Amino acid sequence: MTSQTVALGIGLVSQLLFSSRIVLQWIQSERAKRVLVPTLFWQISLISSFLMIVYGILRHDPVILGAQVISYAIYIRNLQLLKEWDKLNPWFRAGAYVFPVAMLAWFVAGNQHFSLRAMLSSRIPAGLLALGVVGQVIFLLRFVYQWIYSERKGESTLPLSFWVISFVGSVLILVYAFLRWDAVLIIGNVFGTVVYARNIVLLRREARATKSPRVSKKATPV
Repeated sequence: MTSQTVALGIGLVSQLLFSSRIVLQWIQSERAKRVLVPTLFWQISLISSFLMIVYGILRHDPVILGAQVISYAIYIRNLQLLKEWDKLNPWFRAGAYVFPVAMLAWFVAGNQHFSLRAMLSSRIPAGLLALGVVGQVIFLLRFVYQWIYSERKGESTLPLSFWVISFVGSVLILVYAFLRWDAVLIIGNVFGTVVYARNIVLLRREARATKSPRVSKKATPV
């Protein structure tokens, strides 16, 4: 079994988990008629992100690797904001800190299957790499924005802007994935793009419903 076959398997499992969290969030939001973000969403995100870090290493893809390392830290912070991080098993929390660092250290040291040197010498066309970087930066900024927004509110939440940024970033990554013919990214982002668009619709509808009573109240003669 080649390292690329292993990478494909890990990537597909990761995307399956990413998709499951989106389905979970989508179903709960549809039922409530407003956007909800359950704790399980962040827990699944954390595990999926670790797998994508491994996938990025095996694929020697700096775009994927860089984005997932930062996203991983943000997922942990969201669990902390929800007061759920300390409820997790201590061994799980320790592993969540140690495993990514150990994997990255192994990557820097290098071996016959993957290494930092091999990634730096990979021949990804500059234009394609730039497209991927822009897409991932935009996609990543959604969580940076969400992190700042949540810190200010003192609770973990996903505002409308989060989903708009997600949609734009996902479309760019989808183009990058097709040009690199990366099945894992294609599968994950095709589904994700649809859900991001749907959440935008739900939030806009919720905003209109919230404003309507106020408008009616102001229009009522005294």
